[in-house]
Parts: sequence; structure tokens; C-alpha cells
Amino acid sequence: MTLLGQSAVAQDTAATADHPYVGMWVTQDGNIRHELLPNHRYIEARGSRERAYEGRYEVTGTHIEYWDDTGFTADGDFIDGVLHHAGMILYRR
Repeated sequence: MTLLGQSAVAQDTAATADHPYVGMWVTQDGNIRHELLPNHRYIEARGSRERAYEGRYEVTGTHIEYWDDTGFTADGDFIDGVLHHAGMILYRR
């Protein structure tokens, strides 16, 4: 039974790694950086703070929901290859 569970997790991670939104998203000035990891976790850097926020995310279609480890929540939308999040615009790097 354990092997089946591990296999399902490996398949889920592999499928997510191929997801078009996994990777680095950056504001035009480079100050805000969101790294969407294949394991449904994210790391947000702000200026010189490389790990300003961390948490999990879920993408449904072109909508993204964030749950920060501190309890803060946010969301955004991918529109024409650009991430619109909390009044910010982030571009794929």
C-alpha cells in the first residue's frame, strides 16, 4: 500500500513539473519574485529578502490561490501569459 501512495505522489509531482505556470514570475522592476515549485509550494522574494513569504498554491484553470504559511491568503489570474496578483503584474522569467 505504501508503494502505491509514493507512486501517486511521484506522478503528481511529475505532472505538476510540466505545468506551464511552474517556475519564476517577476515584476518588471525585479523587486517581487514568485517561484512556483512543482510540489504546489511557492517562495516569494521581496527586494533583498529571498524568503519573504512561503506557502502553498493551487491553480485551477488560469486562477491561482495562495495560502501563506502564516495564514495569509491571496489570489491571482494568469492572463495572456502574465500573472496578475494583488495589484502587481509578474512576468515569466
